[in-house]
Amino acid sequence: MSTKYRFSENDIPHFVTLTLIEWIDLFSRERYKEIIIDNLKYCIENKGLIIYAYVIMPNHIHVIIKSVEGQELSKIIRDFKRYTAKILYTTLKSDKRESRRRWLLRIMEEEGQKSSSNKRIKVWRHENHPVALDTNKMLDDRLNYIHNNPVRSGICFRAEDYKYSSSCQYCGEIGLLPISFIE
Repeated sequence: MSTKYRFSENDIPHFVTLTLIEWIDLFSRERYKEIIIDNLKYCIENKGLIIYAYVIMPNHIHVIIKSVEGQELSKIIRDFKRYTAKILYTTLKSDKRESRRRWLLRIMEEEGQKSSSNKRIKVWRHENHPVALDTNKMLDDRLNYIHNNPVRSGICFRAEDYKYSSSCQYCGEIGLLPISFIE
């Protein structure tokens, strides 16, 4: 599928949205958000991912990211989505506590059958909509958008109170992921 959205230069920050298929709210459960956190940490430590900001919403993730020199951002995201899709699906399949398990698995399997790239399962929508952030205004706008997303969605009253966001780190507190600050 062709798109006008493409990763441009790897050495400038990009705003990226990773969306679950059919906008399923898998990340309303903490155990699935923790899988995302663990795998983002892995990408930071082993694949050269630099995260400036993030938020994990119930059905999508927003990040401002770039890669270290010599690493392709598009490949890091591709590998992240491929691996987390497998882990999320496997975890969901064995999670007897998940009341929506059959419904979620059915959607993932049906979407996989429709997919040209994966016939078994599909967890993530194909598009990432990367936007190169090459001005300070663009960086500031997207940073505020990411951090205020949980407030706009009614998850919390103050952005810095949402656990699965870098907002608290920009307020001087400790967060779940190591980030680089936008200056």
